[in-house]
Amino acid sequence: MSDQNGNNEVPAEVTPDQPAATGGDDASSSSSDEGRGGRGGRGGRGGRGGRDGGRGRGRDGGRGGEREQSEFVENVVRINRCAAVVKGGRRFSFSALVVSGDTKGRVGVGFGKAKDVQGAVEKGTKDSRRNLMKVPMVGTTIPHEVTGRFCSSVVKLKPAPKGKGIIGCAVVRAVAEGAGISDIVTKSLGNNNPMNLLKATMDAMSKLKSKERFEALRGVKLS
Repeated sequence: MSDQNGNNEVPAEVTPDQPAATGGDDASSSSSDEGRGGRGGRGGRGGRGGRDGGRGRGRDGGRGGEREQSEFVENVVRINRCAAVVKGGRRFSFSALVVSGDTKGRVGVGFGKAKDVQGAVEKGTKDSRRNLMKVPMVGTTIPHEVTGRFCSSVVKLKPAPKGKGIIGCAVVRAVAEGAGISDIVTKSLGNNNPMNLLKATMDAMSKLKSKERFEALRGVKLS
């Protein structure tokens, strides 16, 4: 650009200052951005700490649940598989017989059905805990001889001296171990279906009476 005298004018005072100002603004903005980034990093570490703390609480809670579940002894007596023929092939489902007990005189039997084995066992376990019953005991055995029946299955239970052990089939053994009975002699007659044997065993257990119960029923003092 030229003036009236023909001299060229150069905008020297504007051009050098603008890049310097721009550079300063960039530096300040970058430094402020870096500062914000640093604070963001600290926030990230705080987030990881929160997640770790959450996991810690979860593990503690899990241990508490395990302690509660350890009070019961669970025994899966039988798992059955059922196949239904459908248009696309065969569809399987499972059922489970489960015996649960606290080994302190309480035992229960449950039955669960689901599309997978794990689900059937879980349902059976919950059902068995809902059906817990108290079994009278004298030391490590039962107070007297008793017989239980269900359909065509018959189970006889007899007390045994200490050290005898559990004499019987696997189904009756599962119920005795769940109740905490370690010395008993059993005999099963008739149908050996696991479901019928379990219900016959529980029927026999329900007929057991302690010495105090007999005294209250008869109104006499037993020696």
